[in-house]
Amino acid sequence: MTQSQQSKAVRLAVIIPAYNEEKTIGSVLDAIQEVPEAGEVIVVSDGSTDTTVREAQRRHGVKVIELTENRGKGAAMKAGVDATDAEVVVFLDADLIGLSRTHLRQLIGPVLKGEADMTIGLFGGGRLATDLAQIVTPFLSGQRAVKKPLLADLDEMEVARFGIEVALTRKAQKAGMRVQQVVLDQLTHVMKEEKRGFWKGLRDRLKMYWEIVRYAQRSS
Repeated sequence: MTQSQQSKAVRLAVIIPAYNEEKTIGSVLDAIQEVPEAGEVIVVSDGSTDTTVREAQRRHGVKVIELTENRGKGAAMKAGVDATDAEVVVFLDADLIGLSRTHLRQLIGPVLKGEADMTIGLFGGGRLATDLAQIVTPFLSGQRAVKKPLLADLDEMEVARFGIEVALTRKAQKAGMRVQQVVLDQLTHVMKEEKRGFWKGLRDRLKMYWEIVRYAQRSS
């Protein structure tokens, strides 16, 4: 690699898997674009049928990968990983509320400084329901900064669907990598019941938990 190519290399990429998140994707991207360290931003639309793609591409000018059908969170994240050569990858959910550049710097700081191989961002002081969920199951958080080698041979990303966070956590544990949990104060997200109505949202939540349990059992 030449010196000019090295100067253009992206050290950190932010990947956002998104399925019909037109209401929140804009504010998430606004916060990311205030952080110079985010050399590349990739939104992966997982078969979205709303204006998620337009919001990301036309209004914010970030790179968008469009999957023609809904393939699941793990597959969307893998599509983003395959599209970047960054040394560090940050995963963020597209439905976050209250994301700020401070949160992002808290998440990426330990990895960029060499103090951790992966960070896991936990909600704190946002809303009781989402705070409690992450206290009980911190390994399910979708907010992470990860050194790229951790993802190099994670073949199950595409089939893990909502079990992808379990896969990442287990891979880091087996590899003996340094993992830090970071509390992201006043950050929360839109719950499925709020997005899709109570009954449809509850159905989607139960489906998500089933995918997580099924993956955990299969890979144990």
